[in-house]
Amino acid sequence: MRRSCKFLLRPTARQVVALTACLDDHRALYNAALEHRRTAYRMAGVSITYGDQSGELKHIRADDPEGQGRWSFSSQQATLRRLDKAFAAFFTRVREGRTPGFPRFKGRGWFDTVTWPKDGDGCRWDSQPQHPTATFMRLQGIGHVRVHQHRPVRGTVKTISVKREGSRWYVILSCDDVPANPLPATGAVAGIDMGVAWLVTTGDGEHLANPRHLAVAADRLATAQRDLARKKRGSTRRRKAVARVAALHAKVRRQRLDGAHKTALALVRAYDLIVHEDLKIANMTRSASGTIEAPGRNVAAKSGLNRSILDAGWGVFLTILAHKAESAGRELIAVEPRNTSRTCARCGHCAAENRLTQAAFACTACGHAAHADVNAATNILRAGLALRQAAEAA
Repeated sequence: MRRSCKFLLRPTARQVVALTACLDDHRALYNAALEHRRTAYRMAGVSITYGDQSGELKHIRADDPEGQGRWSFSSQQATLRRLDKAFAAFFTRVREGRTPGFPRFKGRGWFDTVTWPKDGDGCRWDSQPQHPTATFMRLQGIGHVRVHQHRPVRGTVKTISVKREGSRWYVILSCDDVPANPLPATGAVAGIDMGVAWLVTTGDGEHLANPRHLAVAADRLATAQRDLARKKRGSTRRRKAVARVAALHAKVRRQRLDGAHKTALALVRAYDLIVHEDLKIANMTRSASGTIEAPGRNVAAKSGLNRSILDAGWGVFLTILAHKAESAGRELIAVEPRNTSRTCARCGHCAAENRLTQAAFACTACGHAAHADVNAATNILRAGLALRQAAEAA
């Protein structure tokens, strides 16, 4: 398996300056390469490829030894590949008729990651193994940076990325050949229904809470954003206000991620088979505002629902659940979510009138009454078992 580890860096003040310079130079390289492609096509109709720009790197480094020349050649190639992937995605969207989204120049706050494609080529993980208490990572042009390694690294380190998040710096290790850690069988199976009142409800009637981290931090965020709106653009005070808003959002993101890990781990430990809905979250949270010609209805209510869905973090949770299930040797099945909350789990009657309220379900055909989310989770499990049986029969 391939897995990633993320650790907090503890750079010195001098290393923070060097890391910032590294990001700025890679951002400048990205923007220059983008301008090169745009100009060549506009002036001569020539399409520049990654190979063309990678071949020019040695001349760029030779002309600027104190700038581009001090960083790893392989990390600069990774930055050029990043631009090449952006163009490949752009042309894919054009072919599929979606909104193209041409690659953009990266401003100071929009380029926060540098990648080294191979451990040992311009970077070295655990560069001082003889140190008795701390872990260090060596980066070309920066030196040995201390790492807060809170758990062991399993597998073989393949790529190393350094990322800036607000005032913090992180290292992300992508590891190959990570061994699985199968859990003992429990013999239990479960269907789970995702929601905003409860994050997860199982068919057994267990409700796992939705902490609503964004809603808890809403007042502090609103105060910080109002304070930001009053600051003059380009001022030092505005930069500090931006940092405060970013720090609040980062805390909410970390809380949401931590809760998703704990909830997914509890489910994986308890059940051998977990069935969930194959949710199209991007479609579910699409704005209802409409257009001038065809304005939407209930826009405020839909906006609040969208905010609650995104605050619950369904997408993050399902991704983490899939990774933990694979590592633990559990089976995970995604089923079509249509009508799972309207169908009676006892008789199979499907009608919108069955769902009386957000929490109450009462079948108009057989009179079966249950919690609406528990009823939906039962239907989800039944659909997943049917899919598995059909796959085994085929």
